[in-house]
Amino acid sequence: MVSLEVYRGMNKATLDAAYNNSAAVTESASMIADWERRGKIVRSQPNARLDIEYGPRPRNRIDYFATQRKHSPLFVFIHGGYWQRNSKETFSFISEGPVAHGMNVAVIGYTLAPDASLTEIVAETHAALDLLYARATELEFDPTSIHVGGWSAGGHLAAIAAHHPHVKGVLSISGIFDLEPIEKTYINEKVQLSQNEIKTLSPIKNISPNEIPYLLFVGGSELSELRRQSEIFSSALKQAGIRASLIIPDDLNHFTILEEIARPNGTLSVELERMALSQK
Repeated sequence: MVSLEVYRGMNKATLDAAYNNSAAVTESASMIADWERRGKIVRSQPNARLDIEYGPRPRNRIDYFATQRKHSPLFVFIHGGYWQRNSKETFSFISEGPVAHGMNVAVIGYTLAPDASLTEIVAETHAALDLLYARATELEFDPTSIHVGGWSAGGHLAAIAAHHPHVKGVLSISGIFDLEPIEKTYINEKVQLSQNEIKTLSPIKNISPNEIPYLLFVGGSELSELRRQSEIFSSALKQAGIRASLIIPDDLNHFTILEEIARPNGTLSVELERMALSQK
């Protein structure tokens, strides 16, 4: 039986494999377990303020990690997991890099598919940003310097957050910017993308008119489709006259890449600080 092409010369099985990051990195489970271990330590520190509510659903919560500098920038991080798995707690560890550079960090949770559609998930992330902006004085960060980042599916949500009026910069790590191929993969079994969502929630099809900088970061050792997603989005941003930087380090995969934001001397920690300072 002939296996039919579904996207860019790939059949269903090949396309599924092209987006299966966990299968591509055999040690990914142990890495995530280490993130959770490190996150528990970070969450126990005095600068951690946990489970700030921004909405009525159980996952509508924010963990906030304050720097010692008052009225400093805020970095908002959105976790990945193809919109259907993981939690904010697993990613607390990423706060260490930005905090060391004098940035406050908010890690937001959101309702997972299939309990929420992608439209609802996007609305939740925007509601979290609204709440943070409204409480800037209480949380002691600069409301004019809010930068949003995310990893994998969170990279997609960060790019969509560029439409939020108070976001001043976007950092997308191994992001998804075109939802068309996602609809044809195993990922869509729970996400159940509508054709309208593919059209309106694909960042590459809806570039924000807000003239803010983008930093796109994807590992050279990642799956080729993940690299292609960042490359085509970077090109689209530049064609639209938007300031965009694309960094592709050869030796990083879909999971090791997060160490570059978690480590104070990591490439992303340094670049994030540079982005925030450039907005001053």
